[in-house]
Amino acid sequence: MNFPGGGAGGFPGAGGIPSAGGSGSSATPPMPMPQGDPNVKMLQNLMESCYAKTVMSGGAGFALGGVFGMFMASMAYDTPYHSPQTGTPGQPAIPGIKPPVDISTLPLRKQLAHGFKDMGARSWSTAKNFGQVGALFSGIECGIEGLRAKNDLANGVAAGCLTGGILARNGGPQAAAIGCAGFAAFSAAIDAWMRMPKDED
Repeated sequence: MNFPGGGAGGFPGAGGIPSAGGSGSSATPPMPMPQGDPNVKMLQNLMESCYAKTVMSGGAGFALGGVFGMFMASMAYDTPYHSPQTGTPGQPAIPGIKPPVDISTLPLRKQLAHGFKDMGARSWSTAKNFGQVGALFSGIECGIEGLRAKNDLANGVAAGCLTGGILARNGGPQAAAIGCAGFAAFSAAIDAWMRMPKDED
């Protein structure tokens, strides 16, 4: 039996709403994205700026370094525990200075306290180093890319060389040259691998 407004199968449609299984021609189309929105353009320009890239790379390096430093600290619990300003093992005791103490001889509570303290210190130090390298490399590479108006392998190589030289500048010219060559080679290898054509399979 067919009802007024019913579909082809005799099932009623209510108030112009298409029945289940219909063609869906009256479905509400998705809302289109705003074209030429100044806020969207401003956000895109901000994300593509060298300042934003430097901050994001520094933050990512800081987070990665913190995790890496925490992992490395957790693998070093077999080292002896030294209090600040202690002498080396085997040296005669100095009045007023505690001799080195093996961490395994401490109570469990002190072992855990020392472990977490050492883990936090190493994680913080590694995070700062990774964040500095990431921010420095990204900022230099973005500046070189803007000056050359090109996006190729040479940008990463030059940025790696400058980054390595700046980080090793306190060790003298030879250390700066070695740092430059090392960072440049590493940047070239990573950039070349990232630019390799991906398999479609």
